[in-house]
Amino acid sequence: MKSAFRALGVAALALVSASAASAQVAEWRTPDPENVLVVETNKGRIVAELVPEAAPGHVERVRELAKAGFYDGLSFFRVIDSFMAQTGDPKNDGTGGSDKPDLTAEFTFRRAGSGGSFAPAGKVGSLETGFVGPLAVTSQSSMLAAMTADGKVQAWANFCPGVLGMARAGDPNSANSQFFFMRQHYPSLEKTYTGFGRVLSGLEVVRAIKTGEPVADPQDKMLSVKVLADIPADKRPTVQVMDTRSAAFAELVKKKQAELGAGYNICDVEVPVKVSK
Repeated sequence: MKSAFRALGVAALALVSASAASAQVAEWRTPDPENVLVVETNKGRIVAELVPEAAPGHVERVRELAKAGFYDGLSFFRVIDSFMAQTGDPKNDGTGGSDKPDLTAEFTFRRAGSGGSFAPAGKVGSLETGFVGPLAVTSQSSMLAAMTADGKVQAWANFCPGVLGMARAGDPNSANSQFFFMRQHYPSLEKTYTGFGRVLSGLEVVRAIKTGEPVADPQDKMLSVKVLADIPADKRPTVQVMDTRSAAFAELVKKKQAELGAGYNICDVEVPVKVSK
């Protein structure tokens, strides 16, 4: 028991150190261009950042398919106003997929108990909320990390507006190519679907996509889906994102918490983004 208390004390000190370190993080960061999707639709452009830490297998699959041009021209065939916009099916009806094997579910992931990419942003009971890059997540308490073999705790994506989630059938391990953009917060998807990224700009485009279940013709389309790194330098948009580990972002979170009080939810926090071109 004494060793457990000692471990918890060490973890608490690590949290204090992590908070102090946030003041040293630059306010803005440039995301890895291999982890940014540029989706041109007939309603406008969507720029989204992929988060490999949360779902490495799903990020690799979507990136691979985008690089192959698989998603170009595909429709938003199922769109629910207060929920999400689904796409990524070559049959445009929800029954198709790629020729690649189905993916193993990544509903949760392991995150470092202190330091690393996790930026704390609140608590829900004994759980912590925070950000990994632009992705809002909930996790076990950081203090438990001192008692785990890998020094990490379990975390999972929050399905906030703009989050990219992977569609699947009844089998948890049946995701393949279809994915969806969240139009609104939908917490019941947590730990039952894989969240793998978030819209940086263009949420208004996601919300403008024609609704229907299925969507009546003509359906809105993704005209092209490209990885930012594959767009010629003189034509690619310039993207900067406020670092969620920075002191500036911590202040933004505190203001939102003060504004909303007991009604605060991490999905109420918008991550500032600057996109040009």
